[in-house]
Amino acid sequence: MSAGVEIAREGAVVVAAFARPEKKNAITGAMYDALIAAFEEAEGDAGVGALVLAGRGGVFTAGNDIADFLAVAAGGARDPRAFPAFRFVEKLAAFEKPLVAAVDGLAVGVGTTLCFHCDLVYASPGARFRMPFVDLGLVPEAGSSLLVPQRFGRTKATELLMLGEPFDGQAACDLGLVNAVVPAEGLLAHAVARAAALAAKPRSALMTTRRLMRGDLEPLKARMAEESAAFAAALASPEARAAFMAFMAGGAKR
Repeated sequence: MSAGVEIAREGAVVVAAFARPEKKNAITGAMYDALIAAFEEAEGDAGVGALVLAGRGGVFTAGNDIADFLAVAAGGARDPRAFPAFRFVEKLAAFEKPLVAAVDGLAVGVGTTLCFHCDLVYASPGARFRMPFVDLGLVPEAGSSLLVPQRFGRTKATELLMLGEPFDGQAACDLGLVNAVVPAEGLLAHAVARAAALAAKPRSALMTTRRLMRGDLEPLKARMAEESAAFAAALASPEARAAFMAFMAGGAKR
């Protein structure tokens, strides 16, 4: 375990789990750095065929740690790459091996948007997805302003990105974000088994198929850069600061 992230190896599968349950697995800069390191190690290890993202304590992740984000912003950071969160989503989009997510409980903000970069996503009946960026005076990230309308259509994307409405595991499955709803007690084992099935395939054929299915990533990278710049600017705004203060005081709900 390192910085609130547990990294384990199960055969050809790496499992990276958010492990800060006392804070609903809210992600700090140190946790993002640990995830980036895990991704890089998995990329460089020929024995690794897939990576699974999960959460401990019945929660996937409540999203970014607000206090941590505010601390970086208070230091005068305006360059998006000063924020480990932005470096993480860049790594997420560029990761070349199959990604699988096992989502139980809260999946807020990046907890939802990272799923759009995964090849397979499994959720428990108790999964609760939400993208409350606008409510916090912010803008979408991880390419979600492009990926959500592409996946769900603009009408549904408006509900989820602009109204910030939550949706459960079954709704995510109906929308096509989640492959299957699995009982919580067997969720991680199911996700690891599916990741292992991918890792056991002929590697070159698998990787080429994945690359062809994902298509040209340049528009996604360009959108992510645009989002990150807008997000960093919004983070310093009085509007966002007021929303964060209300959130931290218990006046805002995810």
